[in-house]
Amino acid sequence: MRLTVLGSNGTFSTPGRPTSGYLIRHADTRIWVDTGPGTFAALQTVIDYRTIDAVVVTHVHADHSVDLFGFYHAVKYGPDGNAPIPVFCPEGLQEQVTCYLGGPEHDPAGTFDFRICDDGSAATVGSIGLKFSRTDHGVPTLAVRAEADGRVLVYSSDTGPAGDWARLAERADLFVCEATYQGAAEDKPWPQHLTAAEAGEIARGQVVDKLMITHIWPFLDPGRSVTEAEATFGRPVGLAVPGMTVKV
Repeated sequence: MRLTVLGSNGTFSTPGRPTSGYLIRHADTRIWVDTGPGTFAALQTVIDYRTIDAVVVTHVHADHSVDLFGFYHAVKYGPDGNAPIPVFCPEGLQEQVTCYLGGPEHDPAGTFDFRICDDGSAATVGSIGLKFSRTDHGVPTLAVRAEADGRVLVYSSDTGPAGDWARLAERADLFVCEATYQGAAEDKPWPQHLTAAEAGEIARGQVVDKLMITHIWPFLDPGRSVTEAEATFGRPVGLAVPGMTVKV
């Protein structure tokens, strides 16, 4: 199983750094996880978008979902489309995409097959098994656990420190965890995100093999975030950088 980072910025894009988006591949299976601004273009530098087997959108916030607008038009009107594309998501996304497209007369259902997931939902896409868990965020949000050939990749999506981390991330081979903020947890501008130190603590508590932090607030120095996460994780920590591919 391989993970390609399409985008990793928290909240808004900066030059060369789209917001959240990842490509998971195993054998012939390709799953696009989160469709933040700029990630559809990044996806097309890696694979032909027509080969996507499924999309996972973890929540409706625009920095995780807005490129479904472009993907919709490519699939619906482009050559050799493979609609309908399964879209695994929490409640509210279909309505959000309808808004992106201009209103109720633009129904995305024929192009996307929305499959509403909640805490404990599971699915199989090709050779990859998916499990979903609700996170500690302001809107319904899903963390994702992907499994193939005995390897486990976990993506936290957006979350605060609460949640069933034991069920989600225990002994993951790679844990891609948000680390929006730096410094003390009590100084966070918004409680339903993590500091880098909190990401490290969660990863250590769940005995994950490798930790990669992502979703860092663009005004912050990512190097400091890595240092703070390493201090609590107790081992080297990776940084999600657009364009990188790692083997799980």
